[in-house]
Amino acid sequence: MSPTESVPGMPLPDLLYATIDDLQSGLAAGTFTSVDLVKAYVARINEVNPVLHAVIEINPDALTIAASLDAERAAGSSTGNLHGIPICIKDNIATLDKMNNTAGSFALLGAIPPSDSTIAAKLKAAGAIIIGKCNLSQWANYRSSNSTNGWSSRGGQTMGAYYPMQDPSGSSSGPGVVSSIGLAAAAVGTETSGSIISPSSRNSLTGIKPSVGLTSRYLVVPISQTQDTVGPLTRTMMDAAYILSVIAGEDSHDNYTSAIPFETIPDYAAECSSGSLEGAKIGIPRNAITVSSTNGPEITAFNASISVFETLGATIVDNADFPDLAGYLNFTGYTSDPVVGADFVFDVANYFNEMTTNPNSIVDLQQLINFTETYVPEDYPDRNVATWLSAASLNITMGDATYYTALLEQYYYGSNATILGALEQYDLDALIIPSSMSPGYAAIAGYPIVTVPLGYYPATTNVIYNSRDTLVSLGPNFPFGLSFYGRRFSEATLVKYACAFEAATNYRQLQNPYIIPNIQLVDVM
Repeated sequence: MSPTESVPGMPLPDLLYATIDDLQSGLAAGTFTSVDLVKAYVARINEVNPVLHAVIEINPDALTIAASLDAERAAGSSTGNLHGIPICIKDNIATLDKMNNTAGSFALLGAIPPSDSTIAAKLKAAGAIIIGKCNLSQWANYRSSNSTNGWSSRGGQTMGAYYPMQDPSGSSSGPGVVSSIGLAAAAVGTETSGSIISPSSRNSLTGIKPSVGLTSRYLVVPISQTQDTVGPLTRTMMDAAYILSVIAGEDSHDNYTSAIPFETIPDYAAECSSGSLEGAKIGIPRNAITVSSTNGPEITAFNASISVFETLGATIVDNADFPDLAGYLNFTGYTSDPVVGADFVFDVANYFNEMTTNPNSIVDLQQLINFTETYVPEDYPDRNVATWLSAASLNITMGDATYYTALLEQYYYGSNATILGALEQYDLDALIIPSSMSPGYAAIAGYPIVTVPLGYYPATTNVIYNSRDTLVSLGPNFPFGLSFYGRRFSEATLVKYACAFEAATNYRQLQNPYIIPNIQLVDVM
């Protein structure tokens, strides 16, 4: 805990650093209440959101919910580690309340789902306060070939907090920024390929991209049922572990969750508490690590991390290469992948048709394209719909023979050709790789990734702008991370290893963002 002002009995936690354990300690001691937390976080959002655009909307019932949870606590009842803890969720995870769920698009504004998404329902049942909806790359970055990370028509352009006009990465851009500067205790995002891991890395956070099927996607605005997953973006691995334990589990609405191989969801926080790398056999797939003219600091820090692993008792197997990297590289790219495209055509139509209220009467992809091309705030044609047009033009349909042939090919290149192949060939417990290089391999076969902070670009780094000159793509003090790969549903092992590495390094503490909200708990109490 980093104390700020104190009140009788206990110091108040600095909300830039406060962990879930810090907040629970203060709540249990009566030093502050969940109502106080909601007031403070909302004030912090209002303070910086005009610059960073990290939050699309605030839950108008958050204070009422907080007061109810405070009353439960006062009566001696608590639902666990998330009781009374404000969490921001990405604006593609549906809630049946006064908030919208739009994937950042006016096409879904006012749409009403039949219920909470399973993720939201689990968070609420655990006592979490869903304080608001975080901004995102619109449609989780599956619309345009020329948009920007963190832009949505509803939420504007999200920017990272480590450098002015920082590209926040995406598509869980808002969750990354919200967690990075304490606009909520933690955030929950989604990933199809990179959308949790990349913004976690770029915002100096821990992030867990669960195995596809560990967390339900029911009433999450979809891209691809074969690749979509939901996970936490947090300031510490312990916080991520708490959230994962809550949101993981089988769901009759999502048949992919029936693949979970254990009856009881692991206590990921317990794995974190006992975090150890002693005896772990960790491989490095060197042939998948690419050196560029700009990523030198990441490569240097990654190589330096080897000695940390060895000091902590791990055996490092260098050059544990992906056995068929060449085949993977020749494989169809993610955005033009026929499996993802066919999934999207089917899944997005299904989502619209599940709504009990659908104000724009959109029922399929073509109608969504028509709406986006004609509704001026959607910023068409400046931001195109090329990704959708590609999906709509595919000559395959989910479930046909061509689809299943492509799906099997995809699973091979994301498993035996790469991650699983290396794990098995070298008899490894896990693999490590710079986080900027980790998402694609794990995406196409549904493998898990856990990322932790690894360092920051030096203050002398040249500033590089994106193609629109609207965001800084690389610059001084930009964070980066280290990723752990494992077998499907091996999150407990990866969390254990990541917690041990985090505890030994604490890289998140080495560099503060350039913009930090001033408001703290003491200002609202």
